[in-house]
Amino acid sequence: MFTLDNLFLLLTGLLAAYLCWYFWRCYNLHKALHNVYYLMGFAVLLVSGLLLIFFGLGILASPYVLTVASLIPLGISMGIAEEYYPKWKKYFKWFAVVGFLAIAVTSIGEMDTLRKIAVPLFHGVAGMVIFLGPFFAKLAPQGFFWVGIGGLLIGLGGIALAFISAGSQLLFFSPTLVMMILTPLLLLMTGAFTLGFAKKG
Repeated sequence: MFTLDNLFLLLTGLLAAYLCWYFWRCYNLHKALHNVYYLMGFAVLLVSGLLLIFFGLGILASPYVLTVASLIPLGISMGIAEEYYPKWKKYFKWFAVVGFLAIAVTSIGEMDTLRKIAVPLFHGVAGMVIFLGPFFAKLAPQGFFWVGIGGLLIGLGGIALAFISAGSQLLFFSPTLVMMILTPLLLLMTGAFTLGFAKKG
């Protein structure tokens, strides 16, 4: 049965597919590494959206899905660091690698206490980079702030999901509310990213 959630996910997937094509084209033109990081983030978003359409929101409870989905904020934040903050991009790459491994080990290894720390911490920092990075980036194109808006949305959604998966609640983001707003939030987030990154081309 095709639901409203599936419609939101389908539209999100179409935007993510466009961004994958866009960054693949940019990489072929300029061979800039940041385009690879952006491409990784949106490719994972595309695959995640398709999995949600076919298997439902219940797969979000899977530790493997949680681990792979962490590549969305980590990939996009690494791209921003690589492109606009060369002085500390090396350190942030190490942070991202450690974060991914920590999320993977604590989630798949069912280390609940450590997972409750690792997931919000690394998702939160990556989300803050995506949120604040575009506003302070020098030589960024006009309208790139939309990427920051997308970062705010991905940060709120990601941290709320992280708290729920850890068995607790963030502010008023109850499990019912998060599941209700998740798919339109993903669409709004991807739409904001599309508007912001399109300004680069």
